[in-house]
Amino acid sequence: MLGQILPAEIFAFMLVFSRIGAAVMLLPGIGENYVFSRVRLALAFALTLIMFPLVRDGLPVMPVAAMGLLTLITGEVIIGVFFGGAARLLMSSLHVAGVVISFQSSLAFAQTVDPNQGTQGAVVAALMAIIGVVLIFVSGLHMLLFAGIRDSYLMFPAGQAPPLDDFAQLAVHLVSSSFNVGIRMAAPFIVYGLMFYIGLGVLQRLIPTVQLFFIAVPAQMMMAFLMITLVLSSSLMVFLAYFEDNALKLIAGPR
Repeated sequence: MLGQILPAEIFAFMLVFSRIGAAVMLLPGIGENYVFSRVRLALAFALTLIMFPLVRDGLPVMPVAAMGLLTLITGEVIIGVFFGGAARLLMSSLHVAGVVISFQSSLAFAQTVDPNQGTQGAVVAALMAIIGVVLIFVSGLHMLLFAGIRDSYLMFPAGQAPPLDDFAQLAVHLVSSSFNVGIRMAAPFIVYGLMFYIGLGVLQRLIPTVQLFFIAVPAQMMMAFLMITLVLSSSLMVFLAYFEDNALKLIAGPR
């Protein structure tokens, strides 16, 4: 009797771990390159231990053939990657806003490692990505992501084929909405940059013998730092509202 129950429970646990582990590897703040892979695996294992009793009744029975087992695990990994990738796409609005701000303030040449994108990026974009992750954990929005992983078993029951068409449509929607939110966050800097360059062009026409561009860059940077101090908090509140709204959409169960 024990020889029949134990393999079935191990299979069910590994099936849950496949989805949760794939999602955790991409979640903001947890799936970053600077987080050790062992830490991510330990967190995924701990979440699996917590959620396994909650979703055990809805799991399929262990297939007899190895191909059936591979199909089930592949489907769970795809769903987990989709969920973690969706949360990652929400963070791209910070990158868009940071890049726009950098170009409008002559700070685009200052490059550093962007932890959100995993590549070289503008300093302002990296700063906003780090602050955004901190605010997500401080405000408790990361719990919405964990609740979304749990409730993903209501939207996408284990054993069913992942709805790839719906995944693609949601990815396109998140990319467009993240770009829209990023532009809204950087809107004050776009207006400032437009007014600054118009004024600089008028002055250049009045004083054509002076290279005003090189003289104006320090003043442009100083004004940009002042604007960052004034509007950064408001811009990040816009991001938090956007993140919370879309994270709630990933939760199927009643709150």
